Amino acid sequence: METPERAAQRIFGERSAFYAGSPVHKDPEVLKHVIGLAAPRIDEIALDVATGSGHTAAALAPHLANVVCVDITRQMLAQAEKMAIELGIHNMTLCLADAHELPFHDNEFDIVTCRRAPHHFSDLMEALREIRRVLRSGGRLVIDDRSVPEDDSVDSCMNQLDRLHDASHVREYRPSEWRRILAKCGFRVDLVEPYSKRLPLTSLTTDVSPKNVDRIREIVDGLNCNQRKAMNVTQRGGEVYLNHWYVTLLAHPTEAQPDDTSSY
Repeated sequence: METPERAAQRIFGERSAFYAGSPVHKDPEVLKHVIGLAAPRIDEIALDVATGSGHTAAALAPHLANVVCVDITRQMLAQAEKMAIELGIHNMTLCLADAHELPFHDNEFDIVTCRRAPHHFSDLMEALREIRRVLRSGGRLVIDDRSVPEDDSVDSCMNQLDRLHDASHVREYRPSEWRRILAKCGFRVDLVEPYSKRLPLTSLTTDVSPKNVDRIREIVDGLNCNQRKAMNVTQRGGEVYLNHWYVTLLAHPTEAQPDDTSSY
């Protein structure tokens, strides 16, 4: 059976050019907010975990001594390198690595960012423990990722839709889950900021197999009135739109060591 990491390498390898130009991943408002929370200083070093095509790292780079960009997919790192060259950025260091096994020393970074990636991690707690290991005391962790509201029906439906959209999808976590998981991994949570965007159904069906497209449409068409209201499903110009949920998080490492035996 294909692991989420293997699936990510395959899928994002095929879609790397799309993500380089993706308006969602290039969103200047979200990037500005992430940079503001990270509060970078020119003498600091940052790590961007699962950097993808490098949008977050490129936004951070002008404010730092160096930003190390880690990703599990070579093609995505190639896109990040291409972006850095095009923008004239010389302080982005690229590294092929898995978020669950970061090849860095303890306490090496002042800032760690991770954007639109944790829902792909096969073991979120292991990745967060690794992040805490490499983050210095007083350092900042900023995460921005897909999420789900505190609603069982929406949670189940959105995760099902995203698994059909992308075989490397593991889970979108509720804000309450993020608080609990971060605390177990040795972080003090300073900010949990949920938000949502209305996107067309095509955001879930583009570059997806016909079989999965049919299943996605079948699920959305079969939602009852309460589910449609909760997911804000409407039609506009012949296109179906629905809410997608996200969460931005700011956390700092605590003095207490992570709980290595706990699970979600």
